Amino acid sequence: MMTTKRARVPVPQRKLQLMNLPTQFFFTIVFLASYAAHLSAAETRPNIVFLAVDDMNDFVGCLESRPGAVTPNIDRLASRGACFTNAHTAGVFCAPSRAAIFSGQHASTTGCYNTPNYFVHHPEIESLQMSFAKAGYTTLGAGKLFHHPAGAIDKRGWTKFFLRNQFQREGGWALESWSSDTPVPQPFPASIYNQGKEITGGLFLEWGAISNDQEEEMADTIRANWAVEQLGQTHDKPFFLACGFYAPHYPNYCPQKYFDLYDRDAIETPAFKEDDLDDLPDKIRRQRQNRKALHYDKLVAMGAWKDALHGYLACTSYADAMVGRILDALQASPSADNTIVVLWSDHGYHLGEKGQWGKHTLWQRTSNVPFVWAGPGVAEGARTDVTVSLIDIYPTLVEKCNLPTPHQELEGVSLAATLNQPAEAEDRTVYLPYMNPGEYAVMNRDWRYIHYDDTNQELYNVKEDPHEWNNLVSDPQYADVITTLQASAPKEFADPEPKLNARRDLVVEGEAFRWEKGKGNYVPHPKYLPYTDPAKKQVQPKRD
Repeated sequence: MMTTKRARVPVPQRKLQLMNLPTQFFFTIVFLASYAAHLSAAETRPNIVFLAVDDMNDFVGCLESRPGAVTPNIDRLASRGACFTNAHTAGVFCAPSRAAIFSGQHASTTGCYNTPNYFVHHPEIESLQMSFAKAGYTTLGAGKLFHHPAGAIDKRGWTKFFLRNQFQREGGWALESWSSDTPVPQPFPASIYNQGKEITGGLFLEWGAISNDQEEEMADTIRANWAVEQLGQTHDKPFFLACGFYAPHYPNYCPQKYFDLYDRDAIETPAFKEDDLDDLPDKIRRQRQNRKALHYDKLVAMGAWKDALHGYLACTSYADAMVGRILDALQASPSADNTIVVLWSDHGYHLGEKGQWGKHTLWQRTSNVPFVWAGPGVAEGARTDVTVSLIDIYPTLVEKCNLPTPHQELEGVSLAATLNQPAEAEDRTVYLPYMNPGEYAVMNRDWRYIHYDDTNQELYNVKEDPHEWNNLVSDPQYADVITTLQASAPKEFADPEPKLNARRDLVVEGEAFRWEKGKGNYVPHPKYLPYTDPAKKQVQPKRD
């Protein structure tokens, strides 16, 4: 009979093996439990719905500024989350603001004072959507998240980025919110400010209503509907869904029903002081007076100030309605209880305050923005005046979603603790770069200090002077205040990022694009301007 031989193990070793079995079993259980907990944590990480609006100032209802806009959807988001009343942009117009938000760094570090292309000259920067992708999130983007011209979208890290048509995808991903496939009021130009003029570039100070049955043809509506579709799908991973709306950026075109929300004659004009600009430094006063004469004074002379406000308020309500579509879809989705919503505007907007019309200033109307969070870990129905900046978005999401630390240093502050307990937050001074190195503003609950250079400065006690009517910079009793505020600004400023020219430097290859100095083949799409005047209409090219 054949027997199988077994290797003989010394008795002490056998005893040791037997003694270790429970220990090995214990550690195996611990390991599996830890791994399961890790997987569970990953599966329960919050989804993010990231909503951007363009040029929307603090007229929204939940901020209680005047004249108030009708914004029931942003207001209901604020009612179930945290509304920051003292939130400030990270750039004074679209391109630098969005570059700062997605890179997590100020223009004084990246050089993006006037440009959006941080990802071209600083490819080492890991943008916000890249951090979500590295963390295993599905990343979905649409609309004006980055700047809108060709070549301005940071394509890296997106699972899917939605564009309305193939023409855009093969044209450097320019957003073209107003083109031949989107409705435009007739007659064109529509506003009294532009009637009879030939518009050669943008649609500044253009406003007017389109018919209500054309709402679904508008670019922002199409983007909102796409976001709604994404929320209706089943996702096997946490998702980062970002949707950017062009409204209420000019042109202020939207369906008639949003104009009908307002009585034009009852619209309250913003506070205005006739000699407001007199106490500014000479250089700045001349610049602001010239700008005042160019836009505000003309509107007032035409009797059109309230008409222009009407268009802006209507488009604010239209943007709010698109936000509402997404919020409704989220509420009806399986993700409702595990999704954080973040809503922000890239900067504010002057509508007559200090005689200005537009952005590009270091005053409150440009810097103050709607900024609302809601969802898990966010206090419900909280309203706080703690000073925050949009540069804080990136580090907050890193903490809230357990994202990997990006390669670059994030220059904001995580607001996770503030969102959880807003009443416990301590105020701080935040920094806002301007359009050239060394130019900036710093502000907190009490003060705003503006520095252009050593001879051109402003100081406002915003607690007592919220309209910033009294420049205190020359008063020696505030010297210590100025010194303290100056300490919050950088000591060094990066040189401006080299400007890129799309015709010379943007290379389009099918649905892809890249920037390469001197190798560009991009041909800009002709502006679609549907003049009512047949003589002008004939020279306006129209694409299919």
